[in-house]
Amino acid sequence: MKKLTFLTLSLFSVFTLAQEVSTERIKTVLATLASDEMKGREIGTPENENAANYIAKLFKENNLEFCTGNSYLVPFDYKGKKVYNVCGAKKGKTDKYLGFSGHFDHIGIDNNKSGDNIYNGADDDASGITTLVGISDYFKTKKPEFSMVFMAFNGEEKGMLGSTAIADDKNLDKIYNNLYALFNFEMVATESQFGKNAVFMTGDGFSDLDELFNKNAVNGLKINADPYAAEQLFYRSDNVNFVKKKIIAHSISTADMTKIKHYHQVTDDVSIVDFDNMTQIINNFGKTLDKLSPKNFAPKYNDTVKF
Repeated sequence: MKKLTFLTLSLFSVFTLAQEVSTERIKTVLATLASDEMKGREIGTPENENAANYIAKLFKENNLEFCTGNSYLVPFDYKGKKVYNVCGAKKGKTDKYLGFSGHFDHIGIDNNKSGDNIYNGADDDASGITTLVGISDYFKTKKPEFSMVFMAFNGEEKGMLGSTAIADDKNLDKIYNNLYALFNFEMVATESQFGKNAVFMTGDGFSDLDELFNKNAVNGLKINADPYAAEQLFYRSDNVNFVKKKIIAHSISTADMTKIKHYHQVTDDVSIVDFDNMTQIINNFGKTLDKLSPKNFAPKYNDTVKF
């Protein structure tokens, strides 16, 4: 009997650990997106399309469904050229959705610069894409209460072009009409000013998303108030295109603007990434999201937000 109990506990431990996303997985995804071979992932370049195809491959590995059509790649026009957002969906126990997004493009290379001239964009925003991929990893073999949509936007650096295009895509209205909240991950590679295992939310004063999330948060994870509210970041990132649709949409970040020196610099590479902290945040996000349902998580805007 003792042996059976030990075996049962051992198997339980294996399955529990299997749900966790490994640091090695996080390193692999982020390092691939931020590699020199991706040449800064500028929209309209072959490397940008390579990044889109890589994200589509990751979505396929996690058994996500197509959001529309017969591909994870959702095309739109950029200067007369076909470029892509990437979108995948996971069915939960209800038809109510939570969304997770980030942008995969960056600013490319500087041919006039000697030495290192590649803007790898590890933090901005390979880290955000890695986070949403990590969440899809976490739920690969699970069926959450909420259905989930994962969107990798293109063209953010040129004026939020990809999120504008996909937010206006009527083929996704079935998802959007049931989208309870969108978590847009923007620069989550470093430790926040609130310490490890902590993020902040832009526009926290406009909705109760953070309050409802924090009530269910596990292992000390916390969404903190926006320390840069005066910068109006809520209206300056991809989430705003969903705010215009009156969907609860906030950007989630760890960027400590008082310390960061790598923003839009060639130094934004894997050397600045705190992979252990990222892994902890991703797994604790997953565990928290697993507790959420339309019954305990239905965030609302207040009357201070501007649509």
